[in-house]
Amino acid sequence: MLPAAARLRRSEDFRVVMRRGTRAGKRRLVVHALTTDPPGAALTARAGFVVSKAVGNSVVRHRVSRQLRHLVSARLGTLPPGSSLVVRALPPAATATSAELGSDLDASLRRLGLLPTAHRAEGDGALRQPARPGDVSLDHGSAV
Repeated sequence: MLPAAARLRRSEDFRVVMRRGTRAGKRRLVVHALTTDPPGAALTARAGFVVSKAVGNSVVRHRVSRQLRHLVSARLGTLPPGSSLVVRALPPAATATSAELGSDLDASLRRLGLLPTAHRAEGDGALRQPARPGDVSLDHGSAV
C-alpha cells in the first residue's frame, strides 16, 4: 500500500503529469513522469494508476492495480524527490505476471532516467545472480 503522501489523487494532478511529463512505454504499460525540483524540504515521490475498462472487468482491473501498486511502492524510494508518476496499464497487463509487469516498469523507469540501470527490486521476479561462485540461484536453477 502506498502511503497517503505518495499517492496522486486529484484528476488535475493526473492531467498535469500526463500532459507536461515525459512518457515511456512497453507492451503492458505506459509510465508518465514529471520531475520537479523541490524547493527546500525534500518531498516524497508520488504515483497514481490508470487501469481502464479496456484491461478487463473489475476483478481483473483491481488485480492489475494491486500488482502495480506493490511494484511501484518497492521502487518509490529510488525515485527523485518531488517526482510524480502515472502508470497506465494497457490491455496486455490483464494476463501478465507480476514479474512481467515489474520488468516493464523497470525498463520504462530506466528509459525515463528515473531508475539506475543496475536496479532490481526484491520480490518482483527479477533474476538475481548467486552470491558466490558455486552457489545455486533459485531463479536460474543452475550452478554458476
